[in-house]
Amino acid sequence: MAAKRDSGLGYSRIIDTDVADEMRDSFLEYAYSVIYSRALPDARDGLKPVQRRILFQMNQMGLRPDRGHVKSARVVGEVMGRLHPHGDSAIYDALVRMAQSFSLRIPLIDGHGNFGSIDDGPAAMRYTEARLAQSAIEMTAGIDEDVVDFAANYDGREIEPIVLPSAIPNLLVNGASGIAVGMATNLAPHNLAEVVNATRFLLDHPKATLDELMTFIPGPDFATGGVIIGLAGIRDAYETGKGTFKVRARTKIEQVSARKRGIVVTELPANIGPERVIERVKDLVIAKKLQGISDIVDLTDGDSGLNLVIECKSAFSPEAVLEQLFKLTPMEDSFNINAVALVDGQPVTMGLKQLIEVFIDHRIHVVTRRSRHRKEVAASRLHLVDGLLIAIADIDEVIQVIRNSDDTSAARARLIEIFDLTEIQANYILEMPLRRLTKFSQIELDTESDQLRSTIAALESLLEDESALRALVSSELAEVSAAHSSPRKTLLLESTGSPSIAASASLEIADEDCVVLLSSTGLIARTSSVSTGESSQRTSHDVVISSARGTSRGELGVLTSHGNVHRISVVDIPAIPPTLGVPGLSGGAPIGAFLSLESTESPVALLHLESPFVLGTRKGSVKRLASTHPIGRPAWDVISLDPGDAVVAAVALDEHHAGRSELVFITAAGQLLHFPASAVRVQGRSASGVTGIKSTDSAVIFFGVVEPAGENIVVTVSGSSQALPGTEAGNGKISDFSEYPGKGRATAGVRSHKFRSGEDTLSRAWCGPTPARAATSSGTPAYLPESDGKRDGTGTPLTHPIDALGGPIVIRLGS
Repeated sequence: MAAKRDSGLGYSRIIDTDVADEMRDSFLEYAYSVIYSRALPDARDGLKPVQRRILFQMNQMGLRPDRGHVKSARVVGEVMGRLHPHGDSAIYDALVRMAQSFSLRIPLIDGHGNFGSIDDGPAAMRYTEARLAQSAIEMTAGIDEDVVDFAANYDGREIEPIVLPSAIPNLLVNGASGIAVGMATNLAPHNLAEVVNATRFLLDHPKATLDELMTFIPGPDFATGGVIIGLAGIRDAYETGKGTFKVRARTKIEQVSARKRGIVVTELPANIGPERVIERVKDLVIAKKLQGISDIVDLTDGDSGLNLVIECKSAFSPEAVLEQLFKLTPMEDSFNINAVALVDGQPVTMGLKQLIEVFIDHRIHVVTRRSRHRKEVAASRLHLVDGLLIAIADIDEVIQVIRNSDDTSAARARLIEIFDLTEIQANYILEMPLRRLTKFSQIELDTESDQLRSTIAALESLLEDESALRALVSSELAEVSAAHSSPRKTLLLESTGSPSIAASASLEIADEDCVVLLSSTGLIARTSSVSTGESSQRTSHDVVISSARGTSRGELGVLTSHGNVHRISVVDIPAIPPTLGVPGLSGGAPIGAFLSLESTESPVALLHLESPFVLGTRKGSVKRLASTHPIGRPAWDVISLDPGDAVVAAVALDEHHAGRSELVFITAAGQLLHFPASAVRVQGRSASGVTGIKSTDSAVIFFGVVEPAGENIVVTVSGSSQALPGTEAGNGKISDFSEYPGKGRATAGVRSHKFRSGEDTLSRAWCGPTPARAATSSGTPAYLPESDGKRDGTGTPLTHPIDALGGPIVIRLGS
């Protein structure tokens, strides 16, 4: 029993309360508050209440990306005073996290000043400034058009949205973490382009399976990069909402001094900073649990990014040291997915498909309410315009009625009675300036009336057609992806093998046959075998543009667009399982980890060093070589190029295949030429080649070798040369190679694609054995139309901009 004093005036009313009941009720109220108002994100916009309040209040303050930054303290004060019932430190911590590029895959706040690092905290809020990032504008777009519900704030004096419109699938893209009472959530971030592609696919195919969605979203994509090891846990998480996988640092082994090699760490697992790694390594070395390390230096800076150099002692293998680092330090970390979010106010554990479905339902709801609101606004304006047109038609009488009225009420009543107007129309006419009542105004009003009726009809049609609503949501998602997507940062490896460069590991690896693959996004990998059938086209990553057979302890050459061949060791290349050795290498490593190329130079082909090959250039030259293997040289040139010319592609070609193969050129102007490979003689390394196709005004965009006896096709994608790269889907066409007559070498060939109005170029082209495959700039699959059999057709409109084309892997030498 407890008693309360009433300001010294005696005892107030005494209430008997059972302690157990009081504790239970108070704890339940506290747990409810933590779960619903603090710790768990809403599945629709992926935001916790404090994050939502920050973005909403900054939007209300007009802190848009095209305006100046303001002090973070001002933002925190406005949010705390108007919307958030907790302290300033919690608000500032949430604001800082939304501005950190290493915390969110797509930051929502543009911060100015010291917003901290993984190891260090930010400056005080009085020293930093903030404004909304462009991505946050997508989160709040249309919030003034009655697209979401609002509720009262903590003191009932303000209103706040219960969810943001969120044109970005924020929960999957940026992830979330939080600890509530009796439950927690932890979602990994993903690549925006991949999530949007999966969402658009589910919009078109509501019954899509998880495997189909995972062809678009192969796995998480952390803001700090890293390498995910083992994909089984990812599938478990996508299926059940719970799963575990390991994330490793991305490393390479280099010569760090004249006599020592070392491990260079360029990316770490999420939420792991270099200082934490350094501290752990030093502790292990002092405890003599880690041997072989002579020094560790952090060379990280704002320009080059993370650069942690671990110097190894001469007597120790860097590869063995690296494995110990993965085992004993935070350079390998586990990530546990527990996909819990609020759905209709209830915490729910969801898989990948359910997460996307909740977002789709939300966007359809938002677009529906927005369309209904716009229809009501247009109808309201049309009502006023109709009244104005009636008034203008009898303007003299309207003026006479107003002048002869005793007051405004009388004028309003007489206008309603005489001209059959509504009260709203009459009020609007009375408040309208006389200068609006001109002949020109009537023309404007007639035009506006027609436009409003057209708008209302279009919105009514949209609201009555669910498929049109879904199509609009899909197109808006495509625009968001085009504006904010970026290439994937995190590598995915099926096996536990490390993607690090391991030159000395050749002493321990058996010398076995393998196939090395190069993808359109610059990934390189090796595998024991490849599949070339139709099933190989269903893959989760980009197109293979070149392949070569070798041995795991041998060497291969990488031909670049500048006509140079760089020698690389096959053992350095990460291995992927045979099941992934198909067009698409999600387990590969960037080829930039093996080569130092100029900014204008790119890899175009893999070459067996002992085998002959043929190459084609941008200006239409062709050259056959017998070998590319000057002993002892790490790099050498294979063709003398004219200024402005570049190597387009190269293909292995020995004398046996030269007698039955055709060389194929396709230019940006849509011309295709093929002629026998035997028409080109073998030349020395210093020669500049011979003319393959006459292309004085148009660059060659494809060069290849086909065997006419096979089932070959030609794929072309047209567009406008004025369009920005990656913004125009264009028209695609597939036709049989047999439809194209052969011409002699050094001729212009025949037209392969008829341009539509507004088109003047081919953006992509490919010729080879069926089936063909396409990928976007992010490496995700893109669909191609069916073959139309027309050599000179205009093609079919595509759904996505295509960045690369390819087909089954063909390996002639050593097969």
